[in-house]
Amino acid sequence: QVQLVESGGGLVQAGGSLRLSCAASGSIFSINAMGWYRQAPGKRRELVAVITSGGSTNYADSVKGRFTISRDNAKNTVYLQMNSLKPEDTAVYYCNAKGAANDYWGQGTQVTVSS
Repeated sequence: QVQLVESGGGLVQAGGSLRLSCAASGSIFSINAMGWYRQAPGKRRELVAVITSGGSTNYADSVKGRFTISRDNAKNTVYLQMNSLKPEDTAVYYCNAKGAANDYWGQGTQVTVSS
């Protein structure tokens, strides 16, 4: 099992920045990739960014150039730096860890961007 604890959400004005953190514990050796998803009210959950165990990254087109995913292996933590935030970035952001046979999810953290 893998446990994920997110932090860093909040309320910010458009154009501002936030950094989300996701600390992993448990069977972290089984994790192949970690990422961030988000879900806005009335919408499906969507991929925001992912980073593999090899360090490769991928981003949704809507956040490219504004968001950066990174990780600190010593702390078993993944970060999402979000710059130039827009009202349409408002959502609950979920940390995800992909194991060989399982997906693990954090509890979610609310990000609200005011115009």
